[in-house]
Amino acid sequence: MKLEIHTLVGKNCMTCEDGQIVYDRIHPELLAECPVELDFAGVEIFASPFFNFAIGQLLRDIEPDNLNRLLTFPNLNSIGKSILKQVIENSKRYYSDEKYRSKVDKVIEEQATGV
Repeated sequence: MKLEIHTLVGKNCMTCEDGQIVYDRIHPELLAECPVELDFAGVEIFASPFFNFAIGQLLRDIEPDNLNRLLTFPNLNSIGKSILKQVIENSKRYYSDEKYRSKVDKVIEEQATGV
Protein backbone atom coordinates (compact mmCIF):
# COMPACT_ATOMS: atom_id res chain seq x y z
CA MET A 1 0.00 0.00 0.00
CA LYS A 2 1.28 3.45 -0.90
CA LEU A 3 -0.22 6.46 0.84
CA GLU A 4 0.53 9.98 -0.39
CA ILE A 5 0.52 12.07 2.76
CA HIS A 6 0.25 15.41 0.94
CA THR A 7 -2.93 14.23 -0.79
CA LEU A 8 -4.38 12.86 2.44
CA VAL A 9 -3.61 15.67 4.92
CA GLY A 10 -1.86 18.46 3.01
CA LYS A 11 1.57 20.10 3.20
CA ASN A 12 1.51 20.52 6.99
CA CYS A 13 1.72 17.38 9.13
CA MET A 14 1.18 18.86 12.55
CA THR A 15 -2.05 17.85 14.26
CA CYS A 16 -3.17 14.83 16.23
CA GLU A 17 -6.27 14.65 14.04
CA ASP A 18 -4.24 14.39 10.82
CA GLY A 19 -2.00 11.78 12.43
CA GLN A 20 -5.04 9.76 13.44
CA ILE A 21 -6.27 9.81 9.83
CA VAL A 22 -2.98 8.25 8.72
CA TYR A 23 -3.02 5.73 11.58
CA ASP A 24 -6.55 4.63 10.78
CA ARG A 25 -5.55 3.95 7.16
CA ILE A 26 -2.33 2.06 7.82
CA HIS A 27 -2.93 0.18 11.08
CA PRO A 28 -5.06 -2.62 9.57
CA GLU A 29 -2.58 -3.08 6.71
CA LEU A 30 0.37 -3.39 9.08
CA LEU A 31 -1.50 -5.81 11.36
CA ALA A 32 -2.08 -7.96 8.27
CA GLU A 33 1.70 -7.88 7.64
CA CYS A 34 1.24 -5.84 4.44
CA PRO A 35 4.02 -3.35 3.60
CA VAL A 36 3.04 0.31 3.74
CA GLU A 37 4.82 3.23 2.10
CA LEU A 38 4.08 6.73 3.44
CA ASP A 39 5.21 9.10 0.71
CA PHE A 40 5.94 12.57 2.08
CA ALA A 41 6.53 14.30 -1.27
CA GLY A 42 5.21 17.86 -1.07
CA VAL A 43 4.97 17.91 2.73
CA GLU A 44 6.77 20.93 4.19
CA ILE A 45 6.09 21.12 7.93
CA PHE A 46 6.15 18.41 10.60
CA ALA A 47 5.32 18.30 14.30
CA SER A 48 5.53 15.54 16.88
CA PRO A 49 1.76 15.37 17.61
CA PHE A 50 1.22 14.24 14.01
CA PHE A 51 3.85 11.49 14.28
CA ASN A 52 2.71 10.47 17.77
CA PHE A 53 -0.74 9.69 16.43
CA ALA A 54 0.24 8.44 12.96
CA ILE A 55 3.20 6.26 13.95
CA GLY A 56 3.84 6.24 17.70
CA GLN A 57 0.66 4.47 18.68
CA LEU A 58 1.39 1.69 16.18
CA LEU A 59 3.95 0.42 18.69
CA ARG A 60 1.12 -0.41 21.08
CA ASP A 61 0.50 -3.66 19.21
CA ILE A 62 3.19 -3.96 16.51
CA GLU A 63 6.73 -4.97 17.41
CA PRO A 64 9.39 -2.39 16.46
CA ASP A 65 11.21 -4.88 14.22
CA ASN A 66 8.00 -5.62 12.30
CA LEU A 67 7.26 -1.92 11.98
CA ASN A 68 10.76 -1.27 10.60
CA ARG A 69 10.32 -4.09 8.11
CA LEU A 70 6.84 -3.11 6.91
CA LEU A 71 6.77 0.70 7.01
CA THR A 72 8.83 3.02 4.79
CA PHE A 73 8.95 6.82 4.49
CA PRO A 74 10.07 7.97 1.03
CA ASN A 75 10.58 11.70 0.54
CA LEU A 76 10.63 12.43 4.28
CA ASN A 77 13.05 15.33 4.74
CA SER A 78 15.73 15.50 7.44
CA ILE A 79 13.56 17.48 9.87
CA GLY A 80 10.73 14.98 9.52
CA LYS A 81 13.16 12.07 9.97
CA SER A 82 14.54 13.63 13.14
CA ILE A 83 11.09 14.17 14.67
CA LEU A 84 9.96 10.70 13.62
CA LYS A 85 13.03 9.07 15.16
CA GLN A 86 12.39 10.79 18.50
CA VAL A 87 8.69 9.86 18.46
CA ILE A 88 9.53 6.20 17.78
CA GLU A 89 12.09 6.09 20.60
CA ASN A 90 9.64 7.68 23.03
CA SER A 91 6.85 5.33 21.94
CA LYS A 92 9.03 2.24 22.29
CA ARG A 93 9.74 3.20 25.88
CA TYR A 94 6.15 4.22 26.61
CA TYR A 95 4.65 0.94 25.40
CA SER A 96 7.36 -1.35 26.79
CA ASP A 97 7.86 0.15 30.29
CA GLU A 98 4.74 0.08 32.44
CA LYS A 99 6.22 2.28 35.21
CA TYR A 100 7.31 4.91 32.69
CA ARG A 101 3.89 4.80 30.98
CA SER A 102 2.15 5.28 34.34
CA LYS A 103 4.31 8.31 35.17
CA VAL A 104 3.77 9.89 31.75
CA ASP A 105 0.01 9.31 31.96
CA LYS A 106 -0.07 10.90 35.43
CA VAL A 107 1.76 14.02 34.23
CA ILE A 108 -0.55 14.33 31.23
CA GLU A 109 -3.62 13.97 33.44
CA GLU A 110 -2.31 16.59 35.85
CA GLN A 111 -1.64 19.01 33.03
CA ALA A 112 -5.09 18.42 31.56
CA THR A 113 -6.86 19.03 34.87
CA GLY A 114 -4.60 21.87 36.01
CA VAL A 115 -3.56 20.06 39.21
